[in-house]
Amino acid sequence: MENIETKFEDGTFTVTLIGRLDTSNAAQTEEAVKAAAAGKDIKFFVFDLEKLDYISSAGLRVILTFKKLYKDFKAINAKSEVYEIFEMTGFTQMMEIQKGYKTVSIEGCEIIGEGKNGIVYRVTPDTIVKVYKNPDALDEIKNERELARKAFVNGIPTSISFDIVKVDGKFASMFEMLEADAIYKRIKKEPEKIDEFAKASVGLLKKIHSVELKPGEMVDAKADYLKRAERLQGSLEPAVYQKLCELVKAIPENYHINHGDYHIKNQMFLHSTGELMLIDMDTLCLGDPVFDFGSLYNAYVGREKALPGNNQAFLGISAEQGKRFWDKTLEYYFGTTDQAKLKEIETRAAIVGELRLMAKAIKSYKGTDEGEKQIASSKAFLEAAVPQTKELKLAGI
Repeated sequence: MENIETKFEDGTFTVTLIGRLDTSNAAQTEEAVKAAAAGKDIKFFVFDLEKLDYISSAGLRVILTFKKLYKDFKAINAKSEVYEIFEMTGFTQMMEIQKGYKTVSIEGCEIIGEGKNGIVYRVTPDTIVKVYKNPDALDEIKNERELARKAFVNGIPTSISFDIVKVDGKFASMFEMLEADAIYKRIKKEPEKIDEFAKASVGLLKKIHSVELKPGEMVDAKADYLKRAERLQGSLEPAVYQKLCELVKAIPENYHINHGDYHIKNQMFLHSTGELMLIDMDTLCLGDPVFDFGSLYNAYVGREKALPGNNQAFLGISAEQGKRFWDKTLEYYFGTTDQAKLKEIETRAAIVGELRLMAKAIKSYKGTDEGEKQIASSKAFLEAAVPQTKELKLAGI
């Protein structure tokens, strides 16, 4: 038949459906597929839907027929409009149906932001794409979409992904985003306004921290950091390691949202309204604000301290600008210029931040020059600060 192509290779029988599968050709298609499959020792049965433009209820019955005939069965490469039909009719719950992903080019596209897990490019004036660093990131993307949805419905300004695509073989998310500049670009253009930008960043951060969810709706930051702390055993003095774990365990349970990777490359000023919004939501978690401030400390101070030049390389700003942004963030968020109080807050945040930096270095790049520098820097700080610290929580300070 003109609307099918078949291939049998290494026990896998693949049927490519072409054009439309509806009342006019469903019966003939079913018989043609059965005839092509006859006499073959089929271990895996696959419908390739890349060339299928439409499927009706009659076509769905054909798919269901072969699902019943073959235990190891799946459909792949479904176009968005075809996949929606499978999803709407509940077929995605009954069998494995993989969505097809169109390819998007980022050649010549401007990088507008970067987070822990991906790089964001502007594809058109009103469209951006986040390319994930992990080539098997489909589950990460689905998780981020759900986290972003939860944040959005709770009043946190962020873009929602409207499609999943492929970029250079990697999974990526497409977002609608009107003309906007990341804060780091605004600092480059108008360095004299760095305090103003820090105040705007704090405003958005407070909005994030104001949202409280139910336990289990997002990752528990405290539990996550306790796991990170375990990696430090044997690398810190035993008494310091024990005290550090006790400090983390003593942080009260808190179910307010933390961003988890909040820095000036994933906060965007919209040209149209001046509103600040987020473009990176895959690290959202629940916990005391100290976990976000630990990440903030790392972004602006901690990594720069261990690896001079990090601020310029990653954030596009100088070490001095990073320190200024950090200092003003503390001042605006906590509403004080009391240096003793700000120093106490900084120390608590830095302990959490250095814990994270050291755990990451031990896990991912111990033995490298960069890793050993980071481990040595974090170790020196933690062994000096932890014995003098009574608690880490920042909520209500």
